[in-house]
Amino acid sequence: MSAKDRRKSLRKLLLMGRGGSQAELLELLRDQGHHTTQSTISRDLKLLGAERRLDAQGELVYTLESGSQAAFPSQMILSVETNEHLLVVRTRVGRAPAVGIELDNLRDPDILGTLAGDDTVLVVPTRIALLPRLAARLRELSEMPD
Repeated sequence: MSAKDRRKSLRKLLLMGRGGSQAELLELLRDQGHHTTQSTISRDLKLLGAERRLDAQGELVYTLESGSQAAFPSQMILSVETNEHLLVVRTRVGRAPAVGIELDNLRDPDILGTLAGDDTVLVVPTRIALLPRLAARLRELSEMPD
């Protein structure tokens, strides 16, 4: 199974409130056919923006918050394109404002700001040199191939 599939499974587990430890998440993923390592789970948790917090029972669990990469509305994104200076995210009709808000909520230091229309979000990088790295991250976040 691919890294994309593994992260989707991990995201579902976290949204269901499962996983008090990386070892527990590793076992749950293995039960789903994802044979991986603890270090890979650790990287995936960081990529998804997961945090450990106390649940209602006072137990530490990994959670996803609004504004985290895992909460990002990837199903709304159709493409991520760049030129020499800017990045354009094309979305389903009417979805650009939601995608723009989530991009702003990521508080990514490489994003100076966003401007959303109806089906397009203009993303302005903090520096032009960061544009390729930012585009690659947004494609990964949007679960799109490079």
